[in-house]
Amino acid sequence: MNFIIRLLLNAAVAYGASLILSGVHINDYLAAIGFALVLAVLNTFIKPLLIFLTLPITVLTLGLFLFVVNAIIIIIADKLMDSIRIDSFMYALALSLVLSAFSTAINALLNEKAG
Repeated sequence: MNFIIRLLLNAAVAYGASLILSGVHINDYLAAIGFALVLAVLNTFIKPLLIFLTLPITVLTLGLFLFVVNAIIIIIADKLMDSIRIDSFMYALALSLVLSAFSTAINALLNEKAG
């Protein structure tokens, strides 16, 4: 049940960010749900590989390079879906920062309720 709640909240954040960030285009909330689902799959299977491959630079940047890894995941999701469009890497990075911040808050709230 927590997965569905997190998925819907991440979709809402992504859709809200597309209304604020001019370079992020998500057609509708249903597309945002699909985007959140694709991100969940990519974060499960592709992100660990990217983190492993970029481990030295991640250590050198004290973990800040993980935002770049998240932006790369967002760009991959953009290429896989027709209903979203990210205009540049910088917009993907901005969306990555927004999603990371809200995901952290969502996880803290859901874990607080569970504990």
